[in-house]
Amino acid sequence: MLPAAKSGGRPYAVDLHEVLCAILYVLQGGIVWRNLPHDFPAWQTLDSYFRRFEVNGSWEAINRVLVRNTRVAAGRDPEPSAGIRDAQTVRCAPQAGPRGVDAGKKTNGRKQHILTDTVGLLLVVLITTGDIQDRDGGKMALMYMRRRFMRLRHVWADSGDRGKLGT
Repeated sequence: MLPAAKSGGRPYAVDLHEVLCAILYVLQGGIVWRNLPHDFPAWQTLDSYFRRFEVNGSWEAINRVLVRNTRVAAGRDPEPSAGIRDAQTVRCAPQAGPRGVDAGKKTNGRKQHILTDTVGLLLVVLITTGDIQDRDGGKMALMYMRRRFMRLRHVWADSGDRGKLGT
């Protein structure tokens, strides 16, 4: 599912399996790129591949396949028909980039709007500034979800999504 080298171009200088292992090591350990063990490729190379995979949709494709396979292994339909939506505000420093104040929690940071299936598998994550209401972020996440999961018909949400959420 990872992109092949461009035809007519230079072959990859690093092993994509090593790149993927290093990226997963960073994500699982919650460490910064510069703290990677030295047996992995250079952190600048890994960061470049991570961002490239994000832009070209590789991470989304990998997630889609893993969700489908995990659901089938659990004896369920590969496409979810129901999900659960929630939002969480996370504090962040000014150096981290755009942020906003969640008035309800009095927290300055970002908000993650998450949609999972009923098994708990991650379907959609939308990151916004903290000042976006849960309901408005939920609408954006649902619009994205609609394009990706055509069979999903029921979504449960908490009281933060009061009002008309459906689009």
